[in-house]
Amino acid sequence: MQNRTIYVTLALVGAALSTAVVPAVAATAAARTATVPSAACPTGWGSQAKSDTAGTATTTPVRDVRTGRHDCYDRMVVDLPGAGGSGSAGAVGYTVRYVDRLHQDGSGAHLPVAGGAILEVRVAAPSYDPATGAPTYPARAGQPLPGVDPAGYRTFRDTRFAASFEGDTQMGLGVRARLPFRVLQLQDRLVIDVAHSWTGAR
Repeated sequence: MQNRTIYVTLALVGAALSTAVVPAVAATAAARTATVPSAACPTGWGSQAKSDTAGTATTTPVRDVRTGRHDCYDRMVVDLPGAGGSGSAGAVGYTVRYVDRLHQDGSGAHLPVAGGAILEVRVAAPSYDPATGAPTYPARAGQPLPGVDPAGYRTFRDTRFAASFEGDTQMGLGVRARLPFRVLQLQDRLVIDVAHSWTGAR
């Protein structure tokens, strides 16, 4: 009888302890979750023109232009297979800047681009094979970039191919407003990221 009483007492004590521990653990987990801030988007890119004058003109042609949506920015990628990254011997020259209107190289013709602001993207690479003149990127002057649809993007609004003139490729990127952007020169590609906001909010 005495042993049975001891067992019952121990069982009741164990149940009480487990009841007290579970809420304490849950409260600690909730507090930990509440104190972990969501990652902020990068800031400080600015909206001034960005260029790589150390990069040179290349005979490596543009093969494709593609875009993607990210948490903090919309991205354009110019594919240049065989071109080097920033600081390498094969680095490609570029200039990316906001313009009031997009004017086609050579003719000077005005090419309308939808959006609150226009980024002109110039890459020191042709969109054709210099040896044969055959196009390596199937774009037409004044038309949207092939295979690129900015519908649903938070920042991008429109794209236009301007020209591939004297070894340079010129494009227009319509964006929602004059927003901060950065340019990354990576192996085989040039990347243009346009932020969703100035504040770093997602």
